[in-house]
Amino acid sequence: MSTAADRAGTPALPEDLIDVSHVVTAYYAVQPDPENVDQQVAFGTSGHRGKSVAGSFNEAHILATTQAIVDVRRTQGIDGPLFLGRDTHALSEPAWISALEVLAGNDVTVLVDSADRYTPTPAISHAILTANRGKDLSAKGVGLADGIVVTPSHNPPSDGGFKYNPPHGGPADSDATTAIADAANAHLRDGLRQVRRTPFARARAAATEHDYLTAYVDDLPNVVDLQRIKDTGVRIGADPMGGAAVDYWGAIGERHGLDLTVVNPLVDPTWRFMTLDKDGQIRMDCSSPSAMASLIASKDRYDIATGNDADSDRHGIVTPDGGLMNPNHYLAVALQYLYGGARPGWSSERIGKTLVSSSMIDRVAADLGKELWEVPVGFKWFVPGLLDGSVGFGGEESAGASFLRFDGSVWTTDKDGIILALLASEITATTGRSPSQHYADLVARHGEPAYAREDAPADRAQKAALKALTPDAVTADSIAGEAITAKLTQAPGNGAPIGGLKVVTESAWFAARPSGTEDKYKIYAESFRGPEHLTQVQADAKGVVDAALRGASAEE
Repeated sequence: MSTAADRAGTPALPEDLIDVSHVVTAYYAVQPDPENVDQQVAFGTSGHRGKSVAGSFNEAHILATTQAIVDVRRTQGIDGPLFLGRDTHALSEPAWISALEVLAGNDVTVLVDSADRYTPTPAISHAILTANRGKDLSAKGVGLADGIVVTPSHNPPSDGGFKYNPPHGGPADSDATTAIADAANAHLRDGLRQVRRTPFARARAAATEHDYLTAYVDDLPNVVDLQRIKDTGVRIGADPMGGAAVDYWGAIGERHGLDLTVVNPLVDPTWRFMTLDKDGQIRMDCSSPSAMASLIASKDRYDIATGNDADSDRHGIVTPDGGLMNPNHYLAVALQYLYGGARPGWSSERIGKTLVSSSMIDRVAADLGKELWEVPVGFKWFVPGLLDGSVGFGGEESAGASFLRFDGSVWTTDKDGIILALLASEITATTGRSPSQHYADLVARHGEPAYAREDAPADRAQKAALKALTPDAVTADSIAGEAITAKLTQAPGNGAPIGGLKVVTESAWFAARPSGTEDKYKIYAESFRGPEHLTQVQADAKGVVDAALRGASAEE
């Protein structure tokens, strides 16, 4: 008997689709238990996420969280407008309405999309930075803007998500999200009695309309060479995957004269047009060959085909010769191209990467003579460097990245899947070769890495122990036949805790981090000695982590 996972890469069937009315009704009908940790507000690396039917993403959560954001921004002296956007998930519009009611009830000036459509995460970051240009972001009472994006990113159709971007335009740091979550959970325990709210009709009438699309699309020539793409006639297939970029890609093609086809212009909260991900779920993961199966099948129609997740902060790159590129591979190619002469206006000597991204990036950086800035998982760590222009490019293994404008100034401080997708066309237009061909050059020069991520079971206590490990907890002196050269629980680039462990050898490494939402931990591993050695690294990694966790438990 076949399982759902056996159907990975095949079109969704009626039984795979959510009941939209049930999901939305649960948003209003289910009342979360504020004493149940699984039903509290909890911010991960990309905001609060949950399911209405499970009592983890409901009206009470959004009312409480929005009031908490108002409380925090008032404490910090943030008194400018708030940019509010949403993606295409079924729960995003109800949550957007709830947030708008609370913001209006607290007399916050709210800017909403003038077409009452969807807003990509990078467009919110772009809008915040544009509004705050020239202002001291640490000052109080100077009219600083901030933003909220209602999105669970690439998560399944049943999920909801809610994230806050402060005046620097990027994801809020841990101090801010902890304060927001604590305040939100206090409001939940208090029965929302301190939440101020205005009826939607009045709140919508009080909101200010803002043309996010025009502001973003018209500014794109300052970050990507669209003229070169137009002049060379690169044929582009852009798939918004039913997400917030659906209107943006059409506008980009029309306004800049590109040979661009919006592969799928449909929006449907069930995502019935998707192919199933590797676990048999509908998920808008543009780095997954299974979720991207339909676009991969049409790769020969275009010089470059691209996909974005639901809020357009991630990118997937498909070439006629290579199919869907591994995100790590494309990041390495983008770095080689951008720092290899394509951006002479940059003064930045730093390349930003998360510590679970491929070491191919390390080798490319060394070859370019640039400083590698390795930080923990989470795009928030790149914000300061992108903001002041000291980091030209910040990228993470999960297909999220952003880079500077041609003049070396900030473009966005949040992930931007649209410009990374357009950059693939610029690379093709400028060099006459596809990004996957460029990656083959990098392999010939630096070697070919084998990279993988897998999950292992871990309960709440084990995840907490993993997060609190010190290098001394690792007693092994080798993995997969190679001497250990580094044991890291802090990122080399900024000294911040990585929330787990990374172990490095001459030609391989692994990193283990607890999942923020499930009872498991994630093991990332890579080897430049081939797939068989990678398998050894993964096996030894589990042994090292299990031994460290046993040691930590024995000390308690």
